[in-house]
Amino acid sequence: MLLLRWILKLWFLFLLIATVCGKKTSDVGSCQPRPSCHECIRSHPSCAWCKQLDFVQAEESDTARCAPRLELERRGCLPSEVMDPRGKLHTLEDRPLSKSNQYDSITQLAPQRIALQLRPGEEQRFTVRFRRAEGYPVDLYYLMDLSHSMKDDLENIKRLGSDLLTALRNITNSVKIGFGSFVDKTVLPYVSTAPKKWLHPCPIADEPCQSPFSYRHVLALTDNASEFESTVSQQFVSGNLDPAEGGFDAIMQVAACKEQIGWRDVTRLLVFTSDGTWHTAGDGKLGGIYMPNDGRCHLDKNGLYTESHLYDYPSVGHLAEVLSESNIQPIFAVTGTRLLMYEELSKLIPKSAVGELKEDSSNVVQLILDAYNSLSSTVNLEHSSDLPPGVTIAYDSHCGDSETFGRAQGGECSGVHINQLVQFTVRINATTCLPATQDLVLRVLGVGEELRVQLSTACECQCGDVQPSAPHCSGGQGNLTCGICSCQEGYIGRLCECKPEDLNDPEAGCRDGNSTGPICNGKGQCVCGKCQCNTHASGPFCECDNTGCERHNGELCAGNGQCRCGICECRSNYTGGACECSLDTSGCMRDGAVCSDHGRCVCNRCHCEAGWLGSHCSHCAECRTPCEQHRDCAECKALGTGPLSENCSVSCNQTVRVLPASAVDERWCKMTARDGSLLIYLMEKDETGGITLTVNSQEGISDQTFKLVLSLVLGLVGFGVLLIVLYRIVIDIWDRREVKRFEEECRRAKGNEVNNPLFRRATTTVINPKYRKD
Repeated sequence: MLLLRWILKLWFLFLLIATVCGKKTSDVGSCQPRPSCHECIRSHPSCAWCKQLDFVQAEESDTARCAPRLELERRGCLPSEVMDPRGKLHTLEDRPLSKSNQYDSITQLAPQRIALQLRPGEEQRFTVRFRRAEGYPVDLYYLMDLSHSMKDDLENIKRLGSDLLTALRNITNSVKIGFGSFVDKTVLPYVSTAPKKWLHPCPIADEPCQSPFSYRHVLALTDNASEFESTVSQQFVSGNLDPAEGGFDAIMQVAACKEQIGWRDVTRLLVFTSDGTWHTAGDGKLGGIYMPNDGRCHLDKNGLYTESHLYDYPSVGHLAEVLSESNIQPIFAVTGTRLLMYEELSKLIPKSAVGELKEDSSNVVQLILDAYNSLSSTVNLEHSSDLPPGVTIAYDSHCGDSETFGRAQGGECSGVHINQLVQFTVRINATTCLPATQDLVLRVLGVGEELRVQLSTACECQCGDVQPSAPHCSGGQGNLTCGICSCQEGYIGRLCECKPEDLNDPEAGCRDGNSTGPICNGKGQCVCGKCQCNTHASGPFCECDNTGCERHNGELCAGNGQCRCGICECRSNYTGGACECSLDTSGCMRDGAVCSDHGRCVCNRCHCEAGWLGSHCSHCAECRTPCEQHRDCAECKALGTGPLSENCSVSCNQTVRVLPASAVDERWCKMTARDGSLLIYLMEKDETGGITLTVNSQEGISDQTFKLVLSLVLGLVGFGVLLIVLYRIVIDIWDRREVKRFEEECRRAKGNEVNNPLFRRATTTVINPKYRKD
């Protein structure tokens, strides 16, 4: 048990060290030196640039100006001289949410406009609020299949206008309805082009019937119920050849022809009624139509889709995209035989609903109301256009009683009541710099309002120190930008201090004495006869390695100093070879006393006097029994637990031996450890007064326990095997007896075999009449 406990402790310690070291390593390696401020801040969000003129040493390169902000400030860069642009959010328009039922003053979505600046690699967040208002306006367009099978439905729709408007006006005061119809493409094999069938495609000769058409826009959106009923009453059914209809063509035109339909920026509902299936992209090839649907409006002055014979049917994906961009919510009112098909279609079209239509459409008003309530209670926040390259977006939904996080498709809240407030946290990240400001539109599907986001990236340094012919650049021989000099023609050097033609041997000053080794020891560049060292090197010839200093807890100079030529230069209040020792005494203070006045503070930790124990030397060893005095040391050295586990080596100077179990008598101390286990140890003093603690490792007990458990398991297994063997023997004996009994019964039932006196064997006599014996 003790061994298992130690293995678990070592495993958790290993995981902790790996996590911390991995994090520190990734943090250190994430920001690399860059030659300019622009390249620096674009490389990683943790990078910053120091524009301070005297920040870089004579032998250092300007790439040393690029480092994390804390490191730059540690190295002496003033906070005001650090260029570290961060992402910013500026709200441009944020009208308060309202509960008004007046169309012109309703505000359900806030804010309305924001400007967002992104630092590449750094995530920015903002909150979008939505409150479902009462009485939000509705536009409803009724799109009906006028193939001959919908004849009964048309008769009911002719009387529908007033009922539908009345029902919708119970929801909102501002409602408009319109009407359109469809059959199929007017070419073979969808409709008959024979002259007689073209004029009268219906099967009954004397019934009213109109010629086939693809889609006809009959009535623009209006709030006049009488006009709706009057216009619809003039419609007649038509006919086609196959059971599939051209409904997708009609839906595309309804979405594309916004002006002809009269759509407002309100809730837009498209009621689609049919008892048939649909044609989709690719079916047009049967009629010789190969051009893909262009998603544009092609209605003539009479409202007819005249170019259906030129463009193929739209695909489901194309239709879903156009409906989403047009903010139209389709309601598929279909008969029971087609219900399952349209339910599967609805899964592919955002914010759509499906309802079962009776054979004569008598329940269509209630169906529309139910679908409207279902659609309105679901709030979907999405971005309406393609994201700029390198930009990612995720949504966190806060719906009151539920939350979802990290959905890239958009935020969603279901079951939202009127006047209920829901919020979405939008998280945006950019991996690259945007060439210019990009517009991103967020909106709630089915609502005319939208949030416009002006996206830009912080990829340029606004240092504010641009100086042409700056005195800092060797008296005006270069232009100063962000602390570095851009030399004029004919000058080189970090400060533009020399001309190439003035250097007789430009590499002479970059070699250490008569060394024939690499220039600047391979750790820098030779500029103007002097070495400019890379980030981790220093010295006149870059001979010093600034990464070879002592480390503490895996960090160079413990993170409390700077490495120079293999030696840690500690910050104030730190000392030690790795700057690991803090001169602060706050860790030794308790109740206003240093180490409880019973020790001295070394590296902000207490070293206790003899007879005192504990992290602050507050435990009196002489005030307890000998067993109690040495219990904590025995426990921390043997088990690694107890109050002295953190500074066991400092607080306990006893010699501790951990031995297997042996004979235990009255001399042995039997104490309870902090974890509740039994701690058994023996105290012995030598001639010099030193104390040796012999701790019972309890390995014997562990071994006995293991043997006991093993014996018990083996015993149970053996007993189980024995039971199985006995069971098989009993079954075998039983089977043998049953077989023997069965054979005996068979012999008894057979009886004696005797001759039957009436039995005669069959004989056959053949006579040849032509046979003569002679």
